[in-house]
Amino acid sequence: MSTLEQLCIQLGDELKKRQWKLVTAESCTGGGLSYWITSIAGSSNWFERGFVTYSNSAKEECLGISSKTINHFGAVSEQTAREMAEGALHFSKANISAAITGIAGPDGGTPDKPVGTVWIACANIQSGTDAKKFLFEGNRQIIREKSIKAALEFILESIVRFAEKK
Repeated sequence: MSTLEQLCIQLGDELKKRQWKLVTAESCTGGGLSYWITSIAGSSNWFERGFVTYSNSAKEECLGISSKTINHFGAVSEQTAREMAEGALHFSKANISAAITGIAGPDGGTPDKPVGTVWIACANIQSGTDAKKFLFEGNRQIIREKSIKAALEFILESIVRFAEKK
């Protein structure tokens, strides 16, 4: 069993324990997080839906991200990741959300935001939104896989943190 499968099983157990459902909003991973989650039998009991919002217009139209946020901070930023997570919650019936936005490469990096820069955010209606920045090394596929693993770990951490804040 792969690490990603193990993390997804653990995630499902934690969500079921709290009777919570998860929604995802993905950009650079292109639905990869949702793929791994739905590879687990019974995930329909705790996975509500997933949004793949690869373009800026999709982020605005599907998640309600402000064009001002994207224009001022960029699609790969803490602010955009937070708005993605909050928008996913708003447009779902989930209790917790996870959003991923980043630069998987091989192009698109800048000195301020090099290839491998990824922001992950988790939101819960009662407990707020947390975000974390990562800088991954490797090729496009490796960066995407590391992003998915980091997102699963961050969601698990956030579930505990959010449950404690209630």
